[in-house]
Amino acid sequence: MTQQSIVRPRPPGSGLHAWLALKARALFSETRVRCSSDVVFALSVSAIWLALYNVRFWESTAAAMWHPTLGTAAFFASLAIVLLGAQALLLLLMPTRWLMRAMASAMFIVAASSAYFISAYGALMNKDMMRNVLETDPAEVTGLVNLDFLAHLLLLGVLPAVLIWRVELPRTKWSQQMWQRLKFVACAAVVSAVAVFAASAHYAVFLREHKPLRYEITPAAAASSAIGLIASGSHNSNQPLLNAGGPIERTGSVQKKPLVIFLVVGETARAADFQLAGYGRDTNAELKLASGLTFFSHATSCGTATAYSVPCMFSHFGRERFSIDEAKRYTNLLDAFAQAGFDIEWRDNNAGCKGVCTRVKQISYADRSDAALCPHGYCFDEIMLTDLAARLNDIDRDTLIVFHQIGSHGPAYSERYPPAFERFKPACHTNELNKCSPQQIVNAYDNSIAYTDHVLARQIGMLKAAGDHVDSLLIYLSDHGESLGEQGVYLHGLPYSFAPRQQKEIPFLIWTSQGFAARKQLDSSCLGARALQPASHDNLYHTMLGAGDMRNAVYRPELDLISRCRARGKSGETE
Repeated sequence: MTQQSIVRPRPPGSGLHAWLALKARALFSETRVRCSSDVVFALSVSAIWLALYNVRFWESTAAAMWHPTLGTAAFFASLAIVLLGAQALLLLLMPTRWLMRAMASAMFIVAASSAYFISAYGALMNKDMMRNVLETDPAEVTGLVNLDFLAHLLLLGVLPAVLIWRVELPRTKWSQQMWQRLKFVACAAVVSAVAVFAASAHYAVFLREHKPLRYEITPAAAASSAIGLIASGSHNSNQPLLNAGGPIERTGSVQKKPLVIFLVVGETARAADFQLAGYGRDTNAELKLASGLTFFSHATSCGTATAYSVPCMFSHFGRERFSIDEAKRYTNLLDAFAQAGFDIEWRDNNAGCKGVCTRVKQISYADRSDAALCPHGYCFDEIMLTDLAARLNDIDRDTLIVFHQIGSHGPAYSERYPPAFERFKPACHTNELNKCSPQQIVNAYDNSIAYTDHVLARQIGMLKAAGDHVDSLLIYLSDHGESLGEQGVYLHGLPYSFAPRQQKEIPFLIWTSQGFAARKQLDSSCLGARALQPASHDNLYHTMLGAGDMRNAVYRPELDLISRCRARGKSGETE
């Protein structure tokens, strides 16, 4: 590629502003980069991506695979050749030059964004991450955007995306362009096959033992994951809704009081920072004093990202069988409660219910205006409680209320709690975690956990106050955990099989009112013993059905955390 640039002298008497404008116009309207063919264009762009946007990928691959041997050097050389050709192919598959330029321009934006989040937070551009990107909301985007990211996006994304349109390609017939591309594809396939074969032993280790590394390849990983996600979604979009559970049976006797269940879905809370789980800090100052509370100290999540975990915990499938595409075709836990005659509402202070609540009443708090609880365009979780006492007073039927918290969503942990809850200091007050010390990050995160503790204690207090006319139960569990710098990893979303335990081990607790315990004849010592055994999101569906005295064809009593601790169950009666 050769570059020609024409720069006009500064006009006499013009101001600095006019001169700068003229310079900018010269850059974008008179600068030309000549390219000899479509193939050279695609290879040049691919080489730029590979060299400038994949630093983290090469560092991770070197850490995993490098040995000072000739064979290892050959493997790295072959890997560069394969990736160079594969990413160039992304562009050459476009049927016209305009589309090829548009693809290159868009991929520079994708590459710059992906490279930043991979480098800053250790994110991987897999299908789950792309699902999070596609389902995110403006508030979540704001929490991730900072000056460092914007500068990165402008210099490595927007600028090359604009300049790509200044590349001159020779005037040739469309058939000649296609013939050149076809010859390149054939040659690239042969060269790549030879390169892989020559280092086949290294590739066997790389592809089997270090699978997550392929999701660091920029921008190919993000593009392929997004295409796969969209394709799978469109395939299942028109499928009929199936009810694997069949009819719901109400097994309990008629009670004098209606049953109220609070199901609180936490966000990004990890068990490692819960005092109830043995953490050394006082992050559960209020919950530790609550009577009737059972904390399950060995609980794990279904996934490591909200977009996966939330649909999974409301599904009957369980983690081993769960697939988002498959689960969309089936009714879920909320449908079962609606079928049983419960009043249901979903209160959301997060980025939506990920399709779980589409058939029930929804209340969103994301755009609320409250000077105390929504100070900067986002709301603290107590916003969902402002009308809750009055709502409880009006209940005269069995009711399920789901609260989807913003919880400890990062990286701006300090924005998840009011200033009064900044108990651990100094705390990190920016979403640029690289500008904070490890202890400052932990302090901010722990403050968010302490605030969640307060919110849950308030909900329990409201249920206690309503005990004269309702029996009640509160279940809290987080959607997934969080990495706070362990092994250099931050945030969450790594593939489950490779994710660190901090992203999978979650807080899970059940609080029961005296009326509920009497109604169920609960043995508290039995429930406490069960809490020392493993639990997971798989237990939620069946525990909720059992709590509501409900059964269907997919109910599994062995996964119901409560049923086996009923006194009459111990006497031999069948649940």
